[in-house]
Amino acid sequence: MILFENELPFHQKYKAVAGIDEAGRGPLAGPVVVAAVILDGQKIMPRLNDSKKISAKLRERLFVEITEMALAYEIVSIPPEVIDEINILQASLLGMRKAAEKLKLKPDICLIDGNQIPIGMPCYAEAFVKGDGKLASIAAASILAKVSRDRQMDELHEKYPQYGFDKNRGYPTKSHLVALEKYGILPCHRKSYKPVQQMTLHF
Repeated sequence: MILFENELPFHQKYKAVAGIDEAGRGPLAGPVVVAAVILDGQKIMPRLNDSKKISAKLRERLFVEITEMALAYEIVSIPPEVIDEINILQASLLGMRKAAEKLKLKPDICLIDGNQIPIGMPCYAEAFVKGDGKLASIAAASILAKVSRDRQMDELHEKYPQYGFDKNRGYPTKSHLVALEKYGILPCHRKSYKPVQQMTLHF
């Protein structure tokens, strides 16, 4: 409820309010996934919260609710090779701009999680540090991004079960680093990240 109340002034001032957030900046493997969501300000989802603060089961339920109730949403994946080419910050900002541009309903304002606004946004935008815990639209975007990325990591797990992507989601856990050392670097690994860079010296 509070997240919707916090966002109310934007809905009173602007017709279409989009929230934007990403998932997967820190992992050594997999894409960074960005979501943009335009919620109906009249339809409150009381359980909506920052994706990191709720269970995987609730995230899945909310994913369905958000995609069914949102006025528009878009999910964009930026692959590891692009992350390696332009760096993770620029890849995240690129994903944010692309997600905003692809929305079927043109936003009047984009509320972005973080402290930077991508260049070339299709409308006026404001950035909010820890916005996913403050504003409903950003929280919704964080859930779409997180669930979408987790599903992609599950697919990678099916392909490369020895790396444990279904559990570590590509993050540099001890078991992931051991697997990396034992089995080598995959196409889905981010070669520009230091732990992977260090591994390339061994191969």
